[in-house]
Formats: sequence, C-alpha cells, structure tokens
Amino acid sequence: MSFELSLKDFPPSLILPGSISNLFDPLIKEIFLLDTFVAGTSHVKDARVFESLKRKDALFLCREENEYDAMAILVLDRDHCKLGYVPKKDNLILARLMDGGKLLKGKVESVEKKGGYWKVEFKIFMMDF
Repeated sequence: MSFELSLKDFPPSLILPGSISNLFDPLIKEIFLLDTFVAGTSHVKDARVFESLKRKDALFLCREENEYDAMAILVLDRDHCKLGYVPKKDNLILARLMDGGKLLKGKVESVEKKGGYWKVEFKIFMMDF
C-alpha cells in the first residue's frame, strides 16, 4: 500500500485556490449521478444555515463514521456547516465511490421551510478528469 499523494488526489480548488488551479478546470468533468435531498435537517442545532442556501450553491459531501449507518455521508454547506446526510436509501454506492477515492459534490436545487424541518433538494455529481 502506498501513502504517496499526487496532485490528482486533490480537487484543484484545494491545491492553489484562485491561481494555477484554474488551469485544471477545463479538464474536470462533472458526471451527474442522482437527485436526492438532505436527510435529518430537523436535527441541525442552528437552522439559520438553511436560510442562506440558494439554488446552485455547492455542497460538500464527506464520509462520516456513524454508529447508525456505516455508509453515512455528511452534507455540508460552502462554510462547512452541517446540513444533514445523504439519505440512507441513496448512500451505499456513493459511499463505495468515495471510499474508492472518487470526489463527489452536490448542487442545491431547492430550499423550502416545511413546518419543523427544511426540505433541501440537491443533485450529486462525481468529479473526474
């Protein structure tokens, strides 16, 4: 097993924000995977994070060790605040892709307050070169 990292192991926006990383943008393909929603929004302590979300906002997806779901994928906003999770019904294959080193991201489609929770629908894309 090798522990060496190369530039291809990181999304270009994390390498050198705003400068040379833009050179990689034409090489990146967004591959649409599925439409879904953020699960667990009613459990977010500070619901103000949902008020600033708008259509086309980027969402970050990251794996989380979770006692309730071994395939849990956390959904974060652009400020890395927790919004909830990818629904369990959608996360098996996505988690396997992420565990295999693939970078997934989300884009907000809609945000709506519904009683005691926020309904956030989003698209999931795999970033590839």
